[in-house]
Amino acid sequence: MKKQLLLLTLSCCLLSSGNVLAQSAYPCAVVKFVSPYPPGGTTDILARMLAPGLAKQLGTNVVVENKGGASSNIGTEFVANSASDGCTLLLGNNTGIVINQNLYKLRINPSKDLAAVAEVASVPLVLYVNASVPANTVGELVELIKNNPGKYSYASGGSGSPQHLMAEMLKLEKQLDMTHIPYRGQGPAMADVIAGQVPIAFETTTTISAQMASGRIRALATTGLVRPKNFPNIPTMKELGYSSFVVENWYGIFVAAKTPSVLIARLNKAFNTVMKESEVAASLNKMGSSDVAGTPEQFTQFINKEIPYWESLVKRTGATVD
Repeated sequence: MKKQLLLLTLSCCLLSSGNVLAQSAYPCAVVKFVSPYPPGGTTDILARMLAPGLAKQLGTNVVVENKGGASSNIGTEFVANSASDGCTLLLGNNTGIVINQNLYKLRINPSKDLAAVAEVASVPLVLYVNASVPANTVGELVELIKNNPGKYSYASGGSGSPQHLMAEMLKLEKQLDMTHIPYRGQGPAMADVIAGQVPIAFETTTTISAQMASGRIRALATTGLVRPKNFPNIPTMKELGYSSFVVENWYGIFVAAKTPSVLIARLNKAFNTVMKESEVAASLNKMGSSDVAGTPEQFTQFINKEIPYWESLVKRTGATVD
């Protein structure tokens, strides 16, 4: 009897140990976490914020790689063409996943060549100007541009970005003559607005806080449905009568299509856990991000609803690749 109890106890211990190993083992010595933009923008910030926790959850090394260019198309294509083994992840956003297919001749189909894993953030945009621009409200900015046709330009992180399309929407609704200056990412775009090279831009709430405090730029309005907690004194575009300007920039994790569902589920669980860690959760809240944790299926359904919205917006504004 004692021998049987000993064998049973030993078996339970081995089974328990095997379960732990099954939970912790991940089939990659290194996970490449691709940000399809240069350093300094929201995507890069999010990738570097999530990477340490992801490494802990997966029990492996996670390396952030910046593969910027072509409004995120280069990095997005790189991941779509990678092996379907869960070792190469994309931190994509609405630009590369749903908007660019309406503006570029892509060599991939994001809907077919990528599999959605988890949404990780969704943040409103801020319409802001260099401090030298003599406008303190959206109304004053519109009048300034109208009275100086062709004089003012605006920056964006690339053709097709929500920042680009929101500015084109403003041009359309108010019949403004304003030139688009595209950059390889929001980081470089913001740097030139701060320096006064370009006077106007839309940017996410993620990266603009520190620059607002410096006094080098001035925020005029946000594009959220309500005022972000971190910008309570800045009105929404909707409050100001711009009902079409309720937009958020969303970010999510993707892998190459045909990646095994068990790996996608493992990654989804890992990211949802990381987003709930106190330090990460506090940072996401400070960015003004909504709570977006969910399943791969929910994220896929959300993306499918986004596709026609952005297709319609591109057609309405007549936006092109500059």
